[in-house]
Amino acid sequence: MFENRKILITGGTGSWGQELTRQILKKNPSEVRIFSRNESSQVEMKQMFNEHPALFFILGDVRDQKALSDACKGVDYIFHLAALKHVPVCEYQPYEALKTNVTGTRNVIEAALVNQVENVIYISTDKAANPANFYGFTKAIGEKLFIHANTLSSRSKFICIRSGNVLGTNGSVIHVFKDQMERKGKIEITDRRMTRFFLTIEDAVELLFRATEESIGGEIFVMKMPAIRIIDLAHVLIEHSGSENINIEEKGLRPGEKIHELLLTEFESNHTVVYKDHYYIILPPIEIEGVREHYKHFPAMSGEIYHSNYNLMSKLEIKRMLEKGGFL
Repeated sequence: MFENRKILITGGTGSWGQELTRQILKKNPSEVRIFSRNESSQVEMKQMFNEHPALFFILGDVRDQKALSDACKGVDYIFHLAALKHVPVCEYQPYEALKTNVTGTRNVIEAALVNQVENVIYISTDKAANPANFYGFTKAIGEKLFIHANTLSSRSKFICIRSGNVLGTNGSVIHVFKDQMERKGKIEITDRRMTRFFLTIEDAVELLFRATEESIGGEIFVMKMPAIRIIDLAHVLIEHSGSENINIEEKGLRPGEKIHELLLTEFESNHTVVYKDHYYIILPPIEIEGVREHYKHFPAMSGEIYHSNYNLMSKLEIKRMLEKGGFL
């Protein structure tokens, strides 16, 4: 899929971007361009990949449409990862979140259209489903913009991938909990009832590739992901530490935070199909030529939701997932 192709990754110095880059480089692309605004992160990533000859770094911000358009020249794939993603930050600085997550996404679409990029992939989040915080609203708007972009060109296809939490990414709860155990001798959680979807970053990127290859444009691919109780995750980490003196302290919900997350709402399920073993596909609410015809033979969902408080993993299953991800 990527052999001898040129790929641009916005926000590519983050954990998602690094793993995505690592797996793309195995497929012999001609170029992988990392477009991000943090100079130090780019230097560190360049060293991490031993100055790979196919890897190029471009300083820029998705808020800057011209810089983004210049970076997209000759590109075959764009993976749009750049975003302000911390829920409290977006709650308290909504204008900044709007500029990066909405205007920046519009700029990606326009740059792709001008440069006739073949495949443009937007990485979304479960917080876009029935959003309760500003971050979720901005990502939901991003999904709508990407779906609509398929009506603007027959040369470019725009795809959305909706995921939950990815283990080990920057700011991940695992890193936070480990740091709290080391510095404070305790773990602080917001609410003992809280549940979340989780997947290892390697599995998330593999599913991302599969959706990219099999999509036709205009869909939202919803990754099927296991869900866990956050307090169970905390207990697994405490048990693994071997310490008997680490307590769990409940702090209360932060602004914009939910007890449970949705990957798929009841409303969305009315125009969703079950796609093979790893995805649901939300079909576009607007008419995009060929999409509904393509998926007409797949079983439809109807009136169901995909909720993080259902089918929860056991502590043993959580432990195995953490071991697989290299966190234990």
